[in-house]
Amino acid sequence: MEESLEKIIREEFDIPEKDIKSYSPLTLAYIGDAVYEIVIRTLVILQGNAAVNKLHKRTASLVKAPAQAHMLSELKTYLTEEEIAVAKRGRNAHSFTKAKNATAGEYRMATGFEALIGYLYLTDGFERILELIKKGLELTGK
Repeated sequence: MEESLEKIIREEFDIPEKDIKSYSPLTLAYIGDAVYEIVIRTLVILQGNAAVNKLHKRTASLVKAPAQAHMLSELKTYLTEEEIAVAKRGRNAHSFTKAKNATAGEYRMATGFEALIGYLYLTDGFERILELIKKGLELTGK
């Protein structure tokens, strides 16, 4: 099995491993947002070359808070108890920012989704991330 990107980065920069439970849900959401966006951007460009503004519009429609909230809602029955707990921690975290084009509830759900993605990324669950995103896209008709 190949090493995860996170492990390669830690080794290359000589950063010791930390207990995943020591990370706040907002920290998990921070990295999860980036991981989710790179997966979606990759999917969008693999559909074919296009003008950057078209690529951006397609990507934005999938990464905005309402879309992430909808995806988490649809995925709930496919999540493990551990994954549900992580998503709930993210959803319940007190953020000092808010989304421009989302309700407070959507933003909180999206933060839960991002925390889940971040958690899976930091626990070498990249295949699970792809599985959930694929299923979420199918369930939400995207």
